Amino acid sequence: MPGKQANLFPFNDVDALAPALRSHIIACQNAGITRHNVFKIGVSGGSLPSTLAQALLAEPTSEEDKVQFDKWEIFFADERAVPLDHEDSNYALVKKELLDKIPAGWGQPIVHPINTEFLNDTQELADQYEQVLVNSFAKGDSVKLPIFDLLLLGSGPDGHTCSLFPGHPLLRETDAWVAPIEDSPKPPPKRITLTLPVITHSVRIAFIATGAAKKDIMKQIFEEGNGLPCALVNEATGERCSWFTDNAAVEGVAYPRRGFL
Repeated sequence: MPGKQANLFPFNDVDALAPALRSHIIACQNAGITRHNVFKIGVSGGSLPSTLAQALLAEPTSEEDKVQFDKWEIFFADERAVPLDHEDSNYALVKKELLDKIPAGWGQPIVHPINTEFLNDTQELADQYEQVLVNSFAKGDSVKLPIFDLLLLGSGPDGHTCSLFPGHPLLRETDAWVAPIEDSPKPPPKRITLTLPVITHSVRIAFIATGAAKKDIMKQIFEEGNGLPCALVNEATGERCSWFTDNAAVEGVAYPRRGFL
């Protein structure tokens, strides 16, 4: 068990949250570039891409505040088995909210979408995406797990994250890096997802959760755990995990808050 708890950073609203999230991402970016001259980041969907765009597309205030998109490699923490231009596609959402809006001259990231040739075979879809990770993270070496510089995740109203749902057998997967799911309780049912060991081996994990609708599940995640996927990530990663929330999402949650420096 990690020695310290996950960090909870609440803000008045998304406008106050976004600059802090930007600072955190840039710190992770710079550490990744120092380590291996690239920033390997995994992102999920939902409301996260719009918050991410607000954070990353702001004009830099200094040299230290620059997003070096040309050093980024973007992967998807989970994805739906749909075409890349489908409204349910996480890639389509990230493209629309962020990638298409990166100003000329800021550099372009390398982006790794799913291979849509395999939409009708989720196991093969997962295997193909796992091979993308092998090609990027292993590069001829044998590694047990890929280690992302940062994973940016969300929390569903049931406490799920990526496409790992409460009580689902996939939470016990220990071998695969990427796994298929065909019975997602949230549509669309067919998806692929990073597995829990991959998520918890990331150098840093940042959850973004906003809105009063999250209040009840945040209380469960932080006070009770209950084996919820988000709580499992907290418990496995400790202080490597940070939550960026608005006050509405954590109102009444009994858990130590931290000020963001």
